[in-house]
Amino acid sequence: MSLKILHNVNVIQEDDPGLSAILWIRDGIIEKIESGLSSLPEGEYELMDGQGHLLIPGMIDVHIHGANGFDMMDGSETSIQEVSRACAETGCTSFLVTSVSSTIEELLTMIRSVKRVIGHEVGAKIAGLHLEGPYLNPKRKGMQNERFLRHPNLTEMKEIFNEADGLIKMVTIAPELPGGMELISFLKEMGVVIAVAHSDATYEEAKQAFEAGASHVTHCFNGMRPIHHRDPGLVVAAFEEEHVSLQAIVDGIHLHPAIVRMMHRLKGPDGMVLITDALQAMGLGDGNYMFGGHHVTVSEGVARLEDGTLASSTVTMNEALRLTIETGISLIDAVKMASRSPARILGLDNKGRISRGFDADLVLLDEQFQVQWTMIKGYIV
Repeated sequence: MSLKILHNVNVIQEDDPGLSAILWIRDGIIEKIESGLSSLPEGEYELMDGQGHLLIPGMIDVHIHGANGFDMMDGSETSIQEVSRACAETGCTSFLVTSVSSTIEELLTMIRSVKRVIGHEVGAKIAGLHLEGPYLNPKRKGMQNERFLRHPNLTEMKEIFNEADGLIKMVTIAPELPGGMELISFLKEMGVVIAVAHSDATYEEAKQAFEAGASHVTHCFNGMRPIHHRDPGLVVAAFEEEHVSLQAIVDGIHLHPAIVRMMHRLKGPDGMVLITDALQAMGLGDGNYMFGGHHVTVSEGVARLEDGTLASSTVTMNEALRLTIETGISLIDAVKMASRSPARILGLDNKGRISRGFDADLVLLDEQFQVQWTMIKGYIV
């Protein structure tokens, strides 16, 4: 049915904290938003009751590795589809399939699987690929497997881009490595978001990278040189650069609430993006897993390697939204960081807002931020 009328919802728009409204959705696009329904249209339509719940734009996760027991680096279409399903179940309507450092053969296999799945997703839509590595600094490797870390290699990267057919939207690198600045020049030519993390870059090295074209920081504060009053590092450099946006894992573990508030004060909702950075334990919980060539144990929702290193996250996007608000950030700003900001960074011009002419990618949440349904292009998935 081409026309849907969604009523009895509290809509989060750019500057409205949740006003009761009625949406007309035609052919997957928001046609109009009304404060009241004056008359019903002629012809066929579907009337949907939102039961007074909160309606937000579909959230967009630019950094996720797995969910529900499935790791997208295993190269199978099934894993990618199951992550697509899990994303939709947790309020995410678009996502970047995110790699971990691996052999080039494993990465190319994963890319080929994404190419077969894209356009046929069972849930959230694939907005592209995020390559997290392998050009990362072993000193700040975090959970990245040191066996696969290497210096930037333009020949190898060009092979990866050739296989990906334009799907690569974001690449995370350590710019201080030999060849790092040359790689930034290439990535800038390719028009992708250049992100920095798993990096020991000094303040000066980070400034050089940001001036050359890097514009994003992956899981800010995690996997990078810490701030010191005589050695500020890349985080302070990122705070000073207006064009640089920051990812935040708001799970109550990776970032103290005061740090989340500071990031928000310095960057605002336009310069901050909520992510999950989830591994396959998302949706399953505690247990033992293999991820990135490591044994990972999840206990009380916290994933760690055998040496205690944090290993990604188990948080979902709807949980990250709730936890962000619990730090004291407004609902409007938290929603922007989960939807509009990532949409803008990825150039998804018709997503991330509840506004006339935008895609009807919508999520209905109850008072506890539990997902009641997720809609993509007008269809509940």
